[in-house]
Formats: sequence, C-alpha cells, structure tokens
Amino acid sequence: MKKSTRIISIILLFAMLIVIRGFVAPHLYDPLNNYFKNDYLYTSIPKIQFSTYLLHVFFRYTLNAVISLGIIFLFFQNKKTLVFAIKFYVISFVVLVVFLYALLNFNLSQDYMLIFYVRRFLIHPLFVFILLPAFYYQKLKGTA
Repeated sequence: MKKSTRIISIILLFAMLIVIRGFVAPHLYDPLNNYFKNDYLYTSIPKIQFSTYLLHVFFRYTLNAVISLGIIFLFFQNKKTLVFAIKFYVISFVVLVVFLYALLNFNLSQDYMLIFYVRRFLIHPLFVFILLPAFYYQKLKGTA
C-alpha cells in the first residue's frame, strides 16, 4: 500500500472515531453520562440496567477497538503488533467490565471518580493513544 494511501486511511479512521464520539454515542444507553455531567458529588448513582448498559458499552468498545486496530495495522503493517493489540483489547475489556460491574454493584459509589475513569477507558478510544507511542518506541528500539 502506498504511503499516501495509508496516511489518508489513518486520517479517515481517526475521523471515524470522532464521528462515533459525536454522533453515535448520544444514541446509546448510558445513564452515567448525565450523572457525571451534572451534580454527581451530591446525588447517588442512577439505577442501571446492567445487561443493557453492558451491551451498549460492548458495542461502543468494539466499534472503537476495530477502528483503533485498523489505525495500528496501517501505521505499523506488522501482523505480530496487530495480534498483540487484539489480545490487549480483549483482555482489557474483560478486566475493565468486571471492575466496573464490581464498582457499580457492591455499593462503591463513594469511588465515583474511579467509576468515571474505568467507564472512560471502556467508551473512549484511549488505548490507541497509549499503544501507538508504545509500539513506535518498540519499533525505534528494534524489539518489534
């Protein structure tokens, strides 16, 4: 693939991440979104239908992950890097969902900032901004 085509594709994939955040996210079930936008310090966490919430989080995480994996693959064009990133995304999702479930269901609501950040890692494409520099550094060091 030509370098110019790769760069344009990467830019388009980043634009897709922005579109997901701006246009798809409001249509997904997320009662914590309004909770954290308002007076979360003075109100309790809203009731959450966890199965519905988990389905919507999974959908958004999957959209972000697939696009992020496309960015990583186009940037490095290395199958080993892509396989590692896929494993990282799957393991991260499982660990973070279990952790979020524990925080929400075992009355740990006083840890509202922890809930906020765990949720943020699940619904925003933060891992691509962590993995890209890490893989680039590995590539520079010649260990990838």
